[in-house]
Amino acid sequence: MLMPKRVKHRKQFRGTMAHKACRGTTITYGDFGIVAVEPCWIRSNQIEAARVAMTRFIKRGGQVWIKIFPDKPVSAKPAETRMGSGKGTVDYWVAVVKPGRVLFEIGGVEEATAREALRLAMHKLPCKCKIVSKADLAAAQEGGATNEDN
Repeated sequence: MLMPKRVKHRKQFRGTMAHKACRGTTITYGDFGIVAVEPCWIRSNQIEAARVAMTRFIKRGGQVWIKIFPDKPVSAKPAETRMGSGKGTVDYWVAVVKPGRVLFEIGGVEEATAREALRLAMHKLPCKCKIVSKADLAAAQEGGATNEDN
């Protein structure tokens, strides 16, 4: 599972996922990618399951890039424990994902193979996602920039 080697603070507050992503919204390495449509926490085992689904389908032919990392600890108290006595121990690690964030990228394979591999990976993730190509995302961001200027 993915997790940080060391962290400054062992436990964190839950935080908020109120706005759209401002970083990681472009496809930089591959040709196709998965973009989150709604905010969510993605656990480290879900990231690994999506990665395995993609690499198995492309039969190690292309290349897969993971653009998110689970760096937020989520704590949980044991079942049937009374209130109080502090915060629970760290149970798992999550990546905080906001809408518009590119989660995975894939390259080096033809479009039909890439789209099917990304579709299989989307079924492993807890949030709604969409498959985009590098050209589609660039055109959408160019169109959005011109509308904001006017």
